[in-house]
Amino acid sequence: MARTETEARPSEARLRLLTTASRIFYAEGIHSVGVDRVIAEAKVTRATFYRHFPGKEDLVLAYLQAADHGIRSQVETAIDAGTSASDTVRAVAASIAAGIQSPGFRGCAFLNAVAEYPDPAHPVHQAVLGHRRWFLETISTLMASIEETEAERAAQHFVMLRDGAMAAGCLFDPVLICETFLRGVDGLVQIHGSRQPT
Repeated sequence: MARTETEARPSEARLRLLTTASRIFYAEGIHSVGVDRVIAEAKVTRATFYRHFPGKEDLVLAYLQAADHGIRSQVETAIDAGTSASDTVRAVAASIAAGIQSPGFRGCAFLNAVAEYPDPAHPVHQAVLGHRRWFLETISTLMASIEETEAERAAQHFVMLRDGAMAAGCLFDPVLICETFLRGVDGLVQIHGSRQPT
């Protein structure tokens, strides 16, 4: 049975809670922000919070899910543009660079979160690993479209370049960091595309 428009769209209160929590979690860290602060800044009642999120962990997972959705949308936009696989990889890198140069950038939301949840069995840690698996697999598929030989290794190299740029981008001049990152990705794509099957 098809869902009605009301059922398909999250409530305004839930969106406000998630938007508020996402902003504060990203800017200040997850553990340092309590539920009371989110409730106060979202201007909802405690009962409203618990109606949408049984506990803080549920809110944290929703925050990471929203971040994951945003990154997937960026990658899908690059893929849907219909350019060559090489240009698609470059477009993904360009979207990452744009994020690094955006106001308030504080690194990778997923790497920040996993630093606060080091237990591999924790649902937040698992959510981070799930996102990173998807990203690596997606880049691996693109690299295989360029050249199948060692596509996964090339994708791992891309992810390491991305992680380094995300970490350095909030510490040093983001413009210079992004220039280095994009130059590295371009070189990676060229080298990978020139590989000969063994």
